[in-house]
Amino acid sequence: MSQEEMAAMLGTKGPAIGRYERDEMKPSIEAASKMAKILEVSLDWLVGNTDVELDTATLNRIQDINKLSPKDKELVYEFLDSFIANRKIKNVLQ
Repeated sequence: MSQEEMAAMLGTKGPAIGRYERDEMKPSIEAASKMAKILEVSLDWLVGNTDVELDTATLNRIQDINKLSPKDKELVYEFLDSFIANRKIKNVLQ
């Protein structure tokens, strides 16, 4: 995506995006939040607070899990834990 395209989506001008990229200027929290949504990444990842890049689809799944009953959440976590452990074992054995 070009600076001009991002600027148009944010309602600003291309040079402002260049200043953000060169760390000459910091975007407002509203602009940063909008950028994260446009880029489909978390705000934490965008501002460098985490190395884990969670896309919008993954974040939506996490939010959906969080809305489940405690019992259903536990079932989802048990499945994920089992699946991850299984994959780790397979990787070690390969």
